[in-house]
Amino acid sequence: MDDTYDLRKRFGRLVAAHRKRSGMTQETLAASADLSPDMIGRIEAGRTGARFPSIERLAAALQVDPAELFTTELPTGKARGAAFVDLIARLDSLSERDISWVDQLLSAALKPRS
Repeated sequence: MDDTYDLRKRFGRLVAAHRKRSGMTQETLAASADLSPDMIGRIEAGRTGARFPSIERLAAALQVDPAELFTTELPTGKARGAAFVDLIARLDSLSERDISWVDQLLSAALKPRS
C-alpha cells in the first residue's frame, strides 16, 4: 500500500477522533475550520489530504496542536487546548533538574486530600 495513502488514512482517523471527542459534527467542524462538510468527510475517510493552511485551521477548530493530527495513536483523553501545548513547550525548555522540581511541585499540589 502507498505510504501517502496510509498517512491520509491515519490523518483522517485522527481528525475524526478529535472531532468526536470534542462533540462536534462534521458540519460544525467544517464551519469552524472554514472548509466544506464534504471536504471534512473526504479527509476523515482518507480519500484526500489537506494543505498546511487547512491543517492549521482544523487544528485550531479542534483545539489541538497540529502535530497531534500526525501521531501514531488515536487520542483517548480529553481535548488539549493551547494552554496545555504552551505548558509542554515551557517544560521542554527546562533542565532535567528543573523538570524534577516541577514534578515534585505538581505531586504535592495534586496530592489527594484526606
